[in-house]
Amino acid sequence: MPLFNHNSPLFICAAALCPLFFQFLHFACSQSFIGVNYGQVADNLPPPAATAKLLQSTSIEKVRLYGADPAIIRALADTGIGIVIGAANGDIPALASDPNFAGQWVATNVLPYYPASKILVITVGNEVMTATDQNLISQLLPAMQNVQNALNAASLGGKIKVSTVHSMAVLTQSDPPSSGTFNPGFGGTMKALLQFHQANGSPFMINPYPYFAYQSDPRAETLAFCLFQPNAGRVDSGTGIKYMNMFDAQVDAVHSALNALGFKDVEIVVAETGWPYKGDPTEVGPSLDNAKAFNGNLISHLRSLVGTPLMPGKSVDTYIFALFDEDLKPGPSSERSFGLFKPDLSVTYDVDLSKNSQTPTTPATPATPAPVSPTTPITPVTPVPKPAAGWCVPKPGVSDAQLQSNLDYACAQGIDCSPIQTGGTCFDPNTVAAHAAYAMNLLYQTAGRNPWNCDFLQTATLTYTNPSYGQCSYPGGNT
Repeated sequence: MPLFNHNSPLFICAAALCPLFFQFLHFACSQSFIGVNYGQVADNLPPPAATAKLLQSTSIEKVRLYGADPAIIRALADTGIGIVIGAANGDIPALASDPNFAGQWVATNVLPYYPASKILVITVGNEVMTATDQNLISQLLPAMQNVQNALNAASLGGKIKVSTVHSMAVLTQSDPPSSGTFNPGFGGTMKALLQFHQANGSPFMINPYPYFAYQSDPRAETLAFCLFQPNAGRVDSGTGIKYMNMFDAQVDAVHSALNALGFKDVEIVVAETGWPYKGDPTEVGPSLDNAKAFNGNLISHLRSLVGTPLMPGKSVDTYIFALFDEDLKPGPSSERSFGLFKPDLSVTYDVDLSKNSQTPTTPATPATPAPVSPTTPITPVTPVPKPAAGWCVPKPGVSDAQLQSNLDYACAQGIDCSPIQTGGTCFDPNTVAAHAAYAMNLLYQTAGRNPWNCDFLQTATLTYTNPSYGQCSYPGGNT
């Protein structure tokens, strides 16, 4: 994916996008925007019942299956976990040409389990628009319509949605995000699909992978941008909006493409995104540290409810790839190394998904994107007592350029940076160092007040001396 211009003037976010208290209420009541992909191209997966118990111990509330395995669907009954099931690409011709086949598919894969098993969406095919079999493209919409009609006949229309999943390759332009457009080579097919989504209230499902964007541009600043880490940001030349991470840029490019065709209100769902924790020596990007940073910061970003610049205040439903490794997948080692959990149900690396470790206890500390460096540990599996939180401040000798990057990053995460704006109680002294210190501390306080939340690429440190001065009060102190 080409990267857009980032040599534009820096700016500071003016204010929080979502009041922390209401943000916490939403966080406490639901994290339905966090899902996971449950692939089965493996011979060592745990039993479905054990996997269902594992999922119930986490804050994952949705699971996407690539098929409609009855054992898994049955195991998830009465758990409250939402399920996406899929009809394979190979089923599309029959679904498109024979309404009775579609009716039988629904009768076999939905009716015996619903509503005890909370089936939310049926995906008809996977990345069909960019598949090698071009004949499927013209058959996709008729297949979706027949599945929708079968659901309607079973009085499930509106309760279970029908969609399909696209790769980012359906966009011919995504740089900058405001210029996002669909490939015109699809003719009227894409517009007809979007009309279907609009008429039925079903989501447009897409697979954005910042990992692949980094592979195409493996610079250090690109890695930080893709991992939600402190960076200078990249300005959309069309809107002047500064993007602080690749995920938001990719999702907003999809939003722009929808808007360009007149379908800006069609909901976007991220059907897949993730980062491999290991790969072959020739692969750029896979590592345990990068996978922890990407998925951990992605989850924090979703929990912050900041949204994206073009869709603020709401987190896009996002299914992380993947629940387990799939050891029978072909290709490079990275293809078999996306799992958050091992077959023995232990974590491959922890990204704060345990229900026991991630729920905030007060409205003042909702989880927001934590500035995690590639070598920074993520929350341990077993909660440990927190020491006195103190305050997070820059280390001595950090350059103004790095402090400006930290400042921009922190203020882009939805914290309230208005005190360091003109006329604010902490505007004076009007220096990068003073403004960065305030913003870095505020993000630390709202991100969980763990030692690793005060890292900023090893340019920050904790202090137990209150840095407040005059009318400028730094939140912090003891937990």
